[in-house]
Amino acid sequence: MPLFKTIRTNKSTKILIWKIEESFKTLSEDIVLTDKSQNRVQNMKSELHQRGFLSVRHLLKEVGYTDADLIYDEYGKPHLKDGKYISITHSFTFSGIIISDDETPVGIDIEKQRDKIVKIAHKFTPVEEYKTIANHDALVRKLTIVWGAKESLYKIFGKKKLRFLEHIFIDDFSFEDKKTKGEIRHHHKITSFVIHFLEFEGFTCVYAF
Repeated sequence: MPLFKTIRTNKSTKILIWKIEESFKTLSEDIVLTDKSQNRVQNMKSELHQRGFLSVRHLLKEVGYTDADLIYDEYGKPHLKDGKYISITHSFTFSGIIISDDETPVGIDIEKQRDKIVKIAHKFTPVEEYKTIANHDALVRKLTIVWGAKESLYKIFGKKKLRFLEHIFIDDFSFEDKKTKGEIRHHHKITSFVIHFLEFEGFTCVYAF
């Protein structure tokens, strides 16, 4: 089974990443879905999305949960019935979850490194901050990390009306650091987060707490 990577940031926080190599049929084996989840899978138009959905259920199984243990609130944010914090991500051939046993909200995002992020960068970050990066590949990598960091914080916030440009800020960083800091500034309140990132096989994983 392609459990690609397991990361323990501390005694209470765990990240699991799955490399999706199996067929839909293989991923369906030994996984019991609720009626709601079954309908959701059947209505997905892309088999890649179906396989991503099922791979997340395998990740849950790795840490002792079932599909029935996962619930979603009115904003679409996932929660575990036992009260532990969870965040979920899926991108093409990778999926991931982060679970926190303590009272620390967590967020995770996996993104494929793609050239198109340069074209849309102005929508989520001040692009003038990155004009000194002459190497195109390095620019793609950096912007993907920034996007993933903001996406992770957005997932932690868990509500709508949070704008990447106006409310989420990421400190500058070097690739060697493999971590940075970020803030959500919303309704006159500032909340700070620690952000970690790693890169593998043309993908970027960012997680925050």
